[in-house]
Amino acid sequence: MSRGDSTDVSLPDVSTAAVSDADFHPAVAERHERLDVAVWDDIYVVGDVHGCIDELRHLIDVLSPGPDDLVVFVGDLVRKGPDSKAVVEFVRERENMRSVRGNNEDKLIHDRKTLERLDAADHQYLRSMPVALSWGDALVVHGGVHPTRPLGAQDVESLLNCRSVPSGNGYDGPFWFERYQGPQRTFFGHTVLAEPVHTEWATGLDTGCVYGGSLTAYDYYDDSFVSVPAQATYERRPDEKVLEPEQLDA
Repeated sequence: MSRGDSTDVSLPDVSTAAVSDADFHPAVAERHERLDVAVWDDIYVVGDVHGCIDELRHLIDVLSPGPDDLVVFVGDLVRKGPDSKAVVEFVRERENMRSVRGNNEDKLIHDRKTLERLDAADHQYLRSMPVALSWGDALVVHGGVHPTRPLGAQDVESLLNCRSVPSGNGYDGPFWFERYQGPQRTFFGHTVLAEPVHTEWATGLDTGCVYGGSLTAYDYYDDSFVSVPAQATYERRPDEKVLEPEQLDA
């Protein structure tokens, strides 16, 4: 899919919402990548893959991105699913694909978890992942952005794991994205959703593929979702840890 060569696409002035390294916590600034989207025809943002290589291949077949289309992942490419190594290689070997670090990559980087099949090149790739990606007024992180704290006060751990406010509430909420009012339009994973969350300021894309849900992508310019169903339930998850739409504030 592509916007083609049309010159009549007008984008809003997002200069006041754009983020630079200086806006982040110092530890995050070292792991922030600012993308030049002028070189890409279309942008897709994809939810947590968790080693589900068959579903990832299916989704990419459906999206059919060309070499000038960018595919961005919200992290957690690895663990829980059937073939983390194949997913890492799939993303790493394609020049038009980028992923932020998820909490599951972070566990491997800091030796809190292991995956024996990953080799040195795979681990180097995980270590190279940015914690935050941005373009225009868009920000991609794995967990989320605390709605009442300055971005510069939120460290790597916070951006990887933010879910509820206060954080100890887990899936009881309220959730950060119910309270968040920008200024960045933030894309995230981490919180398992029965359906994508899409508000003015936040788009959640972890629709639980590894738990038998679906793998979801968001078409940034078309403002639409594309999902493919999981081929199996690779790991069981309690119902109370899958967020249903009715659990959210209107």
